[in-house]
Amino acid sequence: MTEFDIVGADAIASGRATDAYFERTEAVLEAAGRNPEVVAEVTADQFPTGDFELLAGVKDAAALLSGHDVDVDAIPEGRLFDGGPVLRIRGNYLTFARLETSLLGFLSHASGMATAALDCRVAAPDSTVLSFGARHVHPAMTVAVERSALVAGLDGFSHVAAGDLLGREAGGTMPHALMICFGRGNQEAAWAAFDETVEEGAPRIALCDTFSDEKDEVLRAVETLGDRLDGVRLDTTGSRRGDFRHILREVAWELDVRGHEDVDLYVSGGLGPADLRRLRDVADGFGVGGTVSNADPVDFALDIVEVDGEPVSKRGKLSGVKQVYRTPDGGHGVGLADREGPADAEPLLEPLIRDGELVDGREFDVDAAAERALADAGRVGYGDEAP
Repeated sequence: MTEFDIVGADAIASGRATDAYFERTEAVLEAAGRNPEVVAEVTADQFPTGDFELLAGVKDAAALLSGHDVDVDAIPEGRLFDGGPVLRIRGNYLTFARLETSLLGFLSHASGMATAALDCRVAAPDSTVLSFGARHVHPAMTVAVERSALVAGLDGFSHVAAGDLLGREAGGTMPHALMICFGRGNQEAAWAAFDETVEEGAPRIALCDTFSDEKDEVLRAVETLGDRLDGVRLDTTGSRRGDFRHILREVAWELDVRGHEDVDLYVSGGLGPADLRRLRDVADGFGVGGTVSNADPVDFALDIVEVDGEPVSKRGKLSGVKQVYRTPDGGHGVGLADREGPADAEPLLEPLIRDGELVDGREFDVDAAAERALADAGRVGYGDEAP
C-alpha cells in the first residue's frame, strides 16, 4: 500500500498502468508466435461532425511512446480537430499494446479540459481568465488541469505545486477563510493585514462579499487600502447572488463616482462560458473552476486500421491509414494518407516519433500551443454560434 492512492510514473512508463485484458492479449499473441506490424489510430469521431475540440496531452503521450520501437504521427498540441485521427502509431503490436490505456487517458482527459477552457477563453477574449479548478480533482491530476488551461490560452492558474512543475507562478490572493478568521465586522483588519504581510509583487485584490453587501464591502476596502487596492473579487454563492450583472454595474458605478474607476472587478464562483459572455463587459476578469477541471474527457479510442500492410478495421470504424486536413475555409477533412488531400489544405498529422526517438523540432511549449489554439479557433469560427 502507498500513502496516497496514486499510480506512479514508473508504473505508467513500464505499461503496468494498463487494463488487464492487454496483459492477457500479450500472453496469447506471444504463445501463438504472432506480433504483426500494425497501424493504429487514436480517433474520437470517424467523420467531421462540425463540433471542434482542442487537442492536449500530446506531451505526455510522446513521453510514453518514446523509447519504444514505433513511428508516431500526431496533430500538434493546441490544434483543433473534428473527426479522423489525432495520433497514429506504426509498429509491431506487442511493442505498444499495453500502453494504450495510459495513452488514451493522457489525451482524453487533457483534451476535454483544454476544450472547456477554450470555451471560456473565447467567451471573454479580452478579459483575464484564470483556472481555479484544481480543488475539484485528485491532487495527482492538478498539473494536467492547469497545463490544459494554459494550452487553451487562459492567463494563469491557482495551484502552487502545478506551478512548480510547469515553471509558472500560481496566482490568487485571499479566501473567505481569511476573512472569517478575522471575524464579522473586522473585514478592514483582514484586508490591511494582507496588504502588510504579502509580498509587494502580489496584487492587492480584496475579497468583498463575506459578511455583508458586495457594494458595502467594496467601498470599505477602498477606504482601507486606498490607492494600493488593485481590484476586488466577488465570489458570492449562486444561492445569494441575485442579478450578478446588476450587482457588478452597481459596484462599478459607486467606485467611479468616488474616483476609483481604476479598481478592477474580478468574479468567480461556479462560472461557465455563458456567464462570461453575460458579464464580460462589466467585469475585468474571471476565475473558472469546475467548468474546466470537471470537463468530460474526449471519448478517444485506439483502433488498428492496418495489419502487415493490409487495410482492416472493426465494425463501425474506417480501415486504412489516414491523414486529416485543415481546409482554407476553416473546415476539417479526413482522407487516406496515400491519396492527395483537398486543394490547398494543410495536413495536420505531423511526425512526432521516428524509430522510438522524438523528432527534432517537435516542442511542447504551452505558449506556442495557446497561440495555435487561438489562431485555429478564429480560423474555424470556434464559439461563434454559442449563446
